[in-house]
Amino acid sequence: MIGTTTMDVGGPPNGWWRKPAASGVSRRAADLRGYPKLVVICLGMRVYGLCGLLTVIRLRPEIHKALGQDPGGLLFHESFYFSLFHLHIGLRQYWRDFDSLERWTRSFPHQEWWKEFVRDGQGTGFWHETYLVENRVEGIYDGMQEHVGLLQFAPSVSATGKNLFARGRLNLVNQANGNLMPGAKPVAVIFLVSHTLETRK
Repeated sequence: MIGTTTMDVGGPPNGWWRKPAASGVSRRAADLRGYPKLVVICLGMRVYGLCGLLTVIRLRPEIHKALGQDPGGLLFHESFYFSLFHLHIGLRQYWRDFDSLERWTRSFPHQEWWKEFVRDGQGTGFWHETYLVENRVEGIYDGMQEHVGLLQFAPSVSATGKNLFARGRLNLVNQANGNLMPGAKPVAVIFLVSHTLETRK
């Protein structure tokens, strides 16, 4: 299931960044300063009938084998289900920059997979969405006992100070007064509720 929400342009009250988090659980945030051109891509394959199921069974090991060869620029990859009935499999990938992602899509075996699909979908439908998130992505991880999502590759930092709220983690505030920074715009934040099958650094 995918949902989206748009952050309000209003800011927290003045001085909000000085308030400690009122929480008994560990609160961590992702430090993404080392990934200024971060790209997230979500992909899905929908199965239509037995033929499509056989196609997925054949392709899955090929995909994981190719990604296991560490394509340049791929930071993390995971697979999950959008739904089990009717079967809809998803992939989410984090890339260092768009150029790295584009090189991968134009290389073997990805290019061959795409040519094959365009000729005949073999009982499946395919889609992808690419997000050039760059400096406009954030994450909060409360009470998690393992690293997920952005923390699979980005440093983990304490969710205090400006990292206490999403607006601060997105650098959408002027720390002098807690107001929205000039030129800052609302940001669409993407949530994926998924069951992770496999993860890889």
